[in-house]
Amino acid sequence: MARRNDPAWFLFGAMVMLLFAAAAAAAAAQGCAPANFQPGQSFQRCTDLPVLGASLYWTYHPTNGTADLAFRAPQSSSGWVAWGINTERPSSMAGSSVFIASLDGNGGAVSVLMTYLETTSPTLTNGTLKLDVPVAPVAEYTAGAYTIYVTVALPGNSTQQNTVWQAGALSGGQIAPHPMSVSNMQSTMVLDFLSGGGGTSTGAPSFEVHRRNLRSFWGLKRSPPVMKGYHMRP
Repeated sequence: MARRNDPAWFLFGAMVMLLFAAAAAAAAAQGCAPANFQPGQSFQRCTDLPVLGASLYWTYHPTNGTADLAFRAPQSSSGWVAWGINTERPSSMAGSSVFIASLDGNGGAVSVLMTYLETTSPTLTNGTLKLDVPVAPVAEYTAGAYTIYVTVALPGNSTQQNTVWQAGALSGGQIAPHPMSVSNMQSTMVLDFLSGGGGTSTGAPSFEVHRRNLRSFWGLKRSPPVMKGYHMRP
């Protein structure tokens, strides 16, 4: 039998540490598909959101209560996607601060609109968020999906947040209301940015409630985008 100071013991210990590291990485990934990001972007956790084929990647910084995020969702080049946090009304889109990514008609660059949804028929006024954004958002469109990168200060310095996300079409270059499908009406979820727990949709239990909350969501009016992001064609 090998002694504890033999090379075999050190090799065994190294293998055990590697196995623990792999298990921790797998737990942090929570089953997300492998993803490529912009150079210099990496994230400690991710979760596949329950509807619309979207995923959220993040790194939480407990020292200052911020989170570096990447929201990714499939969409055609003639559509938009959005992600945000609702600080006022759980299970609703109204009351949310959101980031909306879409392709511009001029030159095909990706823009990100930062706006607060004051009602179910919002004005989409740019720069009206109800949360702090230490690092402004950028976005890219590649391989048939948008990715929004942003750093946010979690409201109330709480790791548990009511998150929302959506996807819809553009009409004449403007953001049009999203479809009223079951998936679009279930795109809210409580997420714990510290533990990674959550995954339960907080969507309203009936179609009638969803229709009341989401009717005319996003509206048709859009202010000029806040900034240009990255654009890479598929």
